[in-house]
Amino acid sequence: MTDQIEPAVVVVAAALYDADGRLLAARRSAPAELAGRWELPGGKVEPGEAQEHALVRELREELGVEAVPVSRVPGEWVLKPGYVLRVWRCALDSGTPAPLEDHDELRWLAPADLWTVNWLDQDVPAVAAAADDFARR
Repeated sequence: MTDQIEPAVVVVAAALYDADGRLLAARRSAPAELAGRWELPGGKVEPGEAQEHALVRELREELGVEAVPVSRVPGEWVLKPGYVLRVWRCALDSGTPAPLEDHDELRWLAPADLWTVNWLDQDVPAVAAAADDFARR
């Protein structure tokens, strides 16, 4: 049996879908090297914080919404050494998403429009996995 080593930093992101099956994408405004590129909203898990709780907190801070993590999208993706991205399919509980922190624009993308934005390179496989996971449900 092998022990799985937890990465130094876990970043959680939301595959947040609306009633029409559109995925929410957020355009980065900071830091400068990421500005103008698109990502799934979310952020870093704080020490001792459950990943699902971190995701709820990040969506509240970044978008001003309350969301419920529904299920984890299979897989995880290395963002840079020591950082790993994990994605959850989420349901919007209340509020209307707005770009409050680290983003300057949000878009709801239909499946046919998913690749019309310039995703961060590290998010591309996560977005593909999230779309595949959603399509199978």
